[in-house]
Amino acid sequence: MYLKLVRPTNEYAEQVMRYKEDMLANNDSFDGCAGLEEVSSFSEWIDFENRLKRKYGEGYVPSEVYLGVRIVDEKVVGIIDYRHPLSPFLFQYGGNVGYSVLPSERRKGYASEMLKLMLDVCREYGEEKILITCDKTNDASRRTIVKNGGKLENEIEDDAGLGECGIIQRYWITL
Repeated sequence: MYLKLVRPTNEYAEQVMRYKEDMLANNDSFDGCAGLEEVSSFSEWIDFENRLKRKYGEGYVPSEVYLGVRIVDEKVVGIIDYRHPLSPFLFQYGGNVGYSVLPSERRKGYASEMLKLMLDVCREYGEEKILITCDKTNDASRRTIVKNGGKLENEIEDDAGLGECGIIQRYWITL
């Protein structure tokens, strides 16, 4: 095991804000980052419930946000969140789990390891199966989902404009 999932704390504040800068510089999507791209400080970001309730209103669902931390050097290499229960929007487009990995840390197996660890968290919350979605052209995410037991249910039009190609793939993982 290369990684551990940890709740965000002030110990990781500087790394989280650097994560935001790196993702913006790479023009990346902030999947699983609980709105990190929309805040200007760690303290603003970490107030997930209040901030996200204001943003999503009736569509808000609680989420469990974790940092993917490399054990050997305590570096934040990814962020992952588990959203529960599924709102109609999440059921259609976003799924239970979202994640991202720093551009400099990709292709090292970290997304797969984070998802594997997150599946244990989902089990602890009593989930029997979870939904994960990805853009049809996101081969890395598709491979991560399939490696962790994801079975493709269907492909839908990306009416919400979340991806790049206009098609979202919906995968279920039985826990």
